[in-house]
Amino acid sequence: MSQLHNRVALITGAGRGIGRAIALAYAQEGARLALAARTRRDLEQTAQAAQALGAATCIVPVDISDPTQVEGLVRHTLEQFATIDILVNNAGIAGPVGPLQENDITAWIQTIQVNLIGTYLCCRAVLPIMHQQNRGKIINLSGAGANNAWRNLSAYGASKVAVVRLTETLALELEGSNIQVNALGPGSIHTQMWEELRDSAYTAGDAQLYALGQRVTSGGGASLERAAALAVFLASDASGVLSGRLISAVTDDFPTLPTQIQRIMSSDALTLRRVDLP
Repeated sequence: MSQLHNRVALITGAGRGIGRAIALAYAQEGARLALAARTRRDLEQTAQAAQALGAATCIVPVDISDPTQVEGLVRHTLEQFATIDILVNNAGIAGPVGPLQENDITAWIQTIQVNLIGTYLCCRAVLPIMHQQNRGKIINLSGAGANNAWRNLSAYGASKVAVVRLTETLALELEGSNIQVNALGPGSIHTQMWEELRDSAYTAGDAQLYALGQRVTSGGGASLERAAALAVFLASDASGVLSGRLISAVTDDFPTLPTQIQRIMSSDALTLRRVDLP
């Protein structure tokens, strides 16, 4: 049987890039899909591709930073599929590129609103459903900004680190509920966001970020397929009680994690922790 047979997955940012890849991977594994993003046309294209793989789908254009729209997204998903088993918080933006004091204030705040507040709102909206059915998987995309401090990307980095700590905190609150929440680090993948980052870095005169963007968008980025495969693992029963962890699609050998879950959960492995000087 497929790993996600008949499970209902709500995926934000599903119109393109990593969200689209996750949606299609879930479709191949038998999931039913509620696809959310700002642009209807992108969602329609993802839905058509998922339907060709046999998945039932619904699409909801939405701004996840708006609480009312998020409530409408969840309500529409329940109307279509009656439940939500999996939530993938993938929607995100890169935000302003440049020194913090020169960033547009509105753009900086909007990055936090989408990347962090949007994730919070979606988690908050689906948790009552998951509690009622005593089961659920939540996957929060952390982005490379959670692992590295990059100059000129303060809003993006701050928001993505916050998503990881939100993941850890929520996992503690959900202990004993059979609801697991993890952060997924996909690596730097060639998506439209990285094309925009590359161009913004050039405009801002950030040679290091521009060089990275050039590499990522010229075939040297991380694997989109591997990130989607990790999203399948974290949504499936194979991930077991693994919760409150940041799993990297680039550096972690996630197919072997089921044999290590007990050891991971009894330690600070794969979490955000301060490292003291020796």
